Amino acid sequence: MIRRTSPRYREAVALAAAVVLVLAIAPSRAAQNTEEPLAMSTTQSASDALSAKQQAIPSIAAFMATSDMPKLNAALNRGLDAGLSIGEAKEILVQLYAYVGFPRSLNALGELMKVLEDRKQRGIQDAPGREPSRVPPTGEALLAAGTANQTRISGAPVKGPVFDFAPVINQFLQAHLFGDIFERDNLDWQSRELATVGALAATPGVEAQLRSHMSASMRVGLSAAQLRQLVQGLAESGDEQAAKRAGAALTQALTAATSEG
Repeated sequence: MIRRTSPRYREAVALAAAVVLVLAIAPSRAAQNTEEPLAMSTTQSASDALSAKQQAIPSIAAFMATSDMPKLNAALNRGLDAGLSIGEAKEILVQLYAYVGFPRSLNALGELMKVLEDRKQRGIQDAPGREPSRVPPTGEALLAAGTANQTRISGAPVKGPVFDFAPVINQFLQAHLFGDIFERDNLDWQSRELATVGALAATPGVEAQLRSHMSASMRVGLSAAQLRQLVQGLAESGDEQAAKRAGAALTQALTAATSEG
């Protein structure tokens, strides 16, 4: 196993996470529902509408992915006004480096700093949020935790030709993305999926991954009605192409779920 502190690990993490092919592999029906339920923060009952805070997340992610700083600034303000804590906003922008790269993540975090300073100058006190309640494991325990998270979100153990060709890519995904990042419980998995879908919808050429994350969103408790609201929100924010890609991915995910049923 590659040590997390080695130069080889650090150099490969960004590439491994950015590829994020794991959810593009269709899970087998027989393997679904074999794991214990997700953590409490990911199993809340699906409702027919996203909360105001949830509605803000996909737009934040989409404008981060396109590096549209004026629109990201406005989206961050809307999210904070809707109840996003500073910690939640930071966590969204940190997580998305795994999908759209370190440069966009760093630039977006810089924009969040500007937003917070401006709000402070205007006398707005945003809730700080909280840090993760536990320290992620290390070594083999981290890999095991990440593999379990990956399996739950994907609906089945992940395998396929790409992972046979380059097994290390899945090791990085399991240990880092689904281990280091998804083990951080200061942002629930529904919010993480809303952010991922928003970022991928705004990114041409990753339609397979977007479709898989639509399915993953439903696995962590988001309803079809809520995801349709996400699509509508992207359209209303002015990104028609992102909305079109998201709508097509949702239709395909729902069709696949129906055929599996």
